Amino acid sequence: MGNIRQTYIKRVAIDLVKKYNDQFTGDFEHNKKVVAQLTDVKTTVFRNRIAGYVTTYRKNWEAATVEAAEDTPASLAA
Repeated sequence: MGNIRQTYIKRVAIDLVKKYNDQFTGDFEHNKKVVAQLTDVKTTVFRNRIAGYVTTYRKNWEAATVEAAEDTPASLAA
């Protein structure tokens, strides 16, 4: 079973990934610093939860992108 996260955390994290996708990586520590720079979140708990969701979201997005590229036939990809 997965973690249930608050809607606020998901919304902020997805908005950040859509706007600043190139600044996030699969590394939680790096994402934590980027979230602190890009948002005005006051507490470290919310910052860490947003950064954790960004990390998970980004990893899942990259995995889906790679999987879709592998499923594409070579004649269509070229």
